[in-house]
Amino acid sequence: MEYADQFRNKELIRKTVERIHALSTRPVTFMEVCGGHTMAIHKSGISSLLPKHIQLISGPGCPVCVTDRTFIDTAVSIACMPDIILTSFGDLMRVPGSNSTLNEEKAKGADIRVVYSPLDALRLALENPLKNIVFLAIGFETTAPGTAISIIEAQQMNRCNFMVLSAHKIMPPAMTAIIQTGLPINGYLAPGHVCTITGADIFRFIPDQYQIPVVVAGFEPLDILQSILLLVRQVEHKEANLEIQYQRVVNYTGNSIAKKVLKKVFNLTESWWRGLGELPQSGLGIKQEYKVHDAKERLPIVVPQATEPKGCICGDILRGLKKSTDCPLFRMVCTPDNPVGACMVSNEGACQASFRYNGLVS
Repeated sequence: MEYADQFRNKELIRKTVERIHALSTRPVTFMEVCGGHTMAIHKSGISSLLPKHIQLISGPGCPVCVTDRTFIDTAVSIACMPDIILTSFGDLMRVPGSNSTLNEEKAKGADIRVVYSPLDALRLALENPLKNIVFLAIGFETTAPGTAISIIEAQQMNRCNFMVLSAHKIMPPAMTAIIQTGLPINGYLAPGHVCTITGADIFRFIPDQYQIPVVVAGFEPLDILQSILLLVRQVEHKEANLEIQYQRVVNYTGNSIAKKVLKKVFNLTESWWRGLGELPQSGLGIKQEYKVHDAKERLPIVVPQATEPKGCICGDILRGLKKSTDCPLFRMVCTPDNPVGACMVSNEGACQASFRYNGLVS
């Protein structure tokens, strides 16, 4: 039997679902704050297996979705500059900016290339010494160490033509902001991939300060159901603790090497989140000693603050206030082939998950 099959075993899933039904007696709302969890929940039809009084809502856990529209406008502006090779992960290519997308600019002739890691972008800098290579860095603590390593290596190789436009963010401030909006959350499914880097302890303040249970969850159906069971148990016992369901990958302290490179390259700074606005100490800015690789410092970029497209409720979805099906554009105008908002673009976006697997969820 394949290793992953153990976490999709029908009998184990059935027993876990039965335990949830037997234990859960009160209406609760649990929020997952990882786009990978959102997609897995929709794909597996998790909601349809739960008691009707357990509600699962999506939060600000998709990095493409929460990235400010102004970031796309800035990227488009950079792509139009002379002697620039703009590099990006594939998800960003179709995210709408105010007037264009990276795909549209590429079609017009801009040199924009999809890469699989920032080290691919650094390789382009080595191969094209007369060009400035700009890497669009998005994502949470999971992907930020790779960006940090590429900056360190570029500095060591004196590759001044390698630059990063950083939109890296960290999760705890967003989760705090959601709580402080007053949204009634009875438990968090914490992001397993983030915790492989940071360790689970980064979320301990949530049960300690806000008395809200937190369970670090894996991504297979049984992982998610077991995590929900742990949250239900805490709620029923009137407890608020930090627990790790994803123990095969996550511990409490995290990856010391990855955390070291993050601290070496990045400072905490304010960052704009779609739906939440500007949150202090929620972004990763490049430190002064590495400013030669900071596109914000090196390139003359002046882009006004963008507004969201008319009718799009992506921000409300990311705050857990609404579901994709509440959006008047959903399916009728906004589709994966013609995305109006970022939540429909990303493979981890709540709107795309709902669009793809709507028949499996309520």
